[in-house]
Amino acid sequence: MSPGVFIPVLPYPEVAAAVKWLCETFGFTERLRIGDHRAQLIFGGASVVVGASPQPIIGGQSIMVRVPDVDRHFERARQHGAKILRPPQDFPYGERQYTVEDFAGYRWTFSQSIADVDPKDWGGVLVNVAEKEP
Repeated sequence: MSPGVFIPVLPYPEVAAAVKWLCETFGFTERLRIGDHRAQLIFGGASVVVGASPQPIIGGQSIMVRVPDVDRHFERARQHGAKILRPPQDFPYGERQYTVEDFAGYRWTFSQSIADVDPKDWGGVLVNVAEKEP
């Protein structure tokens, strides 16, 4: 099984083309190919599955990926033709992020932690979810 607790499955019209584009543009590594209808990609200890579908399911969803160097990653994505929706910028919650759209219309946000900011300083509330898990 692919690494990671949550493994998003993204439908693309052509798996091979999606794998090539995602690996070249975002730096994913292909882990497993299953015929021409499915592939597992890994990135930094996490994974995503690309599945065959006549049409991507585009809506309000997006994928966020943590990277060590947002600016370097942004340049790679830009050079490979990712549609820039928001160039790198710093946010008050301590993240530097950029957002792009891939060739199938999925939105990807890449994020780098640049400061350890207390959530109270930007209007967040830290909740101890570990106590609430079954």
